[in-house]
Amino acid sequence: MNPEFERIFPHGTETAKLGTGFQFTEGPVWDARGEYLLFSDIPGDRISRWTSQEGLSVFRSPSGKSNGLTLDGRGRLVACEHANRRVSRTEEDGTVVTIASHFQGKKLNSPNDVVVKSDGSVYFTDPPYGLNPMFGTMGRQELPFYGVYRLSPDGSDLKPVIVDSVPNGLAFSPDESLLYVADTEKNHVRVFDVDAAGNTANGRLFADLPGEPLAPDGMKVDTEGNLYVTGKGGVWVFDPKGVRLGIIPVPELPANLCWGESDWKTLFIAARSSVYRVRLAVAGIPVGSPRRLHNETDVP
Repeated sequence: MNPEFERIFPHGTETAKLGTGFQFTEGPVWDARGEYLLFSDIPGDRISRWTSQEGLSVFRSPSGKSNGLTLDGRGRLVACEHANRRVSRTEEDGTVVTIASHFQGKKLNSPNDVVVKSDGSVYFTDPPYGLNPMFGTMGRQELPFYGVYRLSPDGSDLKPVIVDSVPNGLAFSPDESLLYVADTEKNHVRVFDVDAAGNTANGRLFADLPGEPLAPDGMKVDTEGNLYVTGKGGVWVFDPKGVRLGIIPVPELPANLCWGESDWKTLFIAARSSVYRVRLAVAGIPVGSPRRLHNETDVP
């Protein structure tokens, strides 16, 4: 075992199953304020919740066949909804509002994964994977490309920042100067520079993930800048230079993952019919916390 990988994933560490019986789990996110995990079951059209005290329960059904979930700096749930072809946000009073559904008057394809930058801007991918009745809804593709979009902090400006791939998972580096984008069709992850205005440039290959099916998919980054990518055999871990350190084994093919619990050292993994939990020795980057915002007033 690579010594650096063993420092992150100590020898003897075991992966525990939290629940099973789902159709296709995706998009986990940890809510630190409520101390619970949320995750999507796309064909099941629901968002489930897990707590260490109560176990599993239904958080929202129907969910618009949601996929990727995250929290903004005010702790509000942001969801990519395949069936509704939109990105939604749940307000403090429980109201669910649309924050992105069209670009230049045309419907989005099927928003897939989402991250919120510390300035409040929302980045999401829009591949065609939800344009079918099982994972979304039958519908005509109206846009001629599959983009990565940026929604401005005040919600007034939606623009594509990447249009030359079929993007899937997204993740920022710890200082948010880099944006990682998974392209499942090409079995690789690219990395882009992000400027002060939130634009991307200098896209380049970061890592290859050979093997079928469906790799890479979801991604997350730890506080040291290591990238965790779901792929064949489990969660692939790369250092900031793109060197593969090792693979965290998962019994089922994983789709997405998130950090959680009080020290953010727990990795929750959504893998087909089940959800798993593994404790690591390095902390991940928290979400849903005002302390990550440069200026909280920028968040609508």
